[in-house]
Amino acid sequence: MTLSEEDYIKAIYHLGKGENTTVSTNAVAEQMDTKPSSVTDMVKKLSEKGLANYKPYKGVSLTEYGQKTALSIVRKHRLWEVFLVEKLDFSWDEVHEVAEQLEHIKSEKLVDRLDRHLGFPQVDPHGDPIPSKSGTFKKAIKKLLKEVPVGANGICVGVKDSSPPFLKFLDKNKIALGDSILVLEKEEFDGSLRIRIKGNEVHISDQIASNLYLKITE
Repeated sequence: MTLSEEDYIKAIYHLGKGENTTVSTNAVAEQMDTKPSSVTDMVKKLSEKGLANYKPYKGVSLTEYGQKTALSIVRKHRLWEVFLVEKLDFSWDEVHEVAEQLEHIKSEKLVDRLDRHLGFPQVDPHGDPIPSKSGTFKKAIKKLLKEVPVGANGICVGVKDSSPPFLKFLDKNKIALGDSILVLEKEEFDGSLRIRIKGNEVHISDQIASNLYLKITE
């Protein structure tokens, strides 16, 4: 399997939100930053290899084999992100691009030892679950901060937007995974929130609240 084929499989998996759903080739093209015609050629190849189901004018979904392959790639990517942050002192906004390269390493023995070396982590530095070797993982019950009612308290468990600019913004404002956040007030006009975090009251925009996941504790 080529690196490009693996990238497409992962893209289809993420667009389907981890479920075996059909996604449009236009959505894949946008995700991969390429032409729809190129996507059609690729998904036909994936279909021939038993990795995907392609239906013209309807879209593409992963087969059971494709889903298993995607989970293996995601597992490697997220384990490498943990390694880069915990062992090599990368910041969480730096690791995605490097892990994109490392996720294509084929050695299962290396990945298994990496998992063991890290203590079998359950989530990556961005709060996303790490699949086990068998492809299973525990889905967290979480809500976007913008959906949390006033007066509720939760723990920051993940980010929807893992782009470097957003992660740098969180670092600058000292917002991190594991922080307890209490929603104090929501502005009806623009959806912005007043929250309490680490003993301080902070005003955040609707855009920020739309990209932070909380696990509700109260």
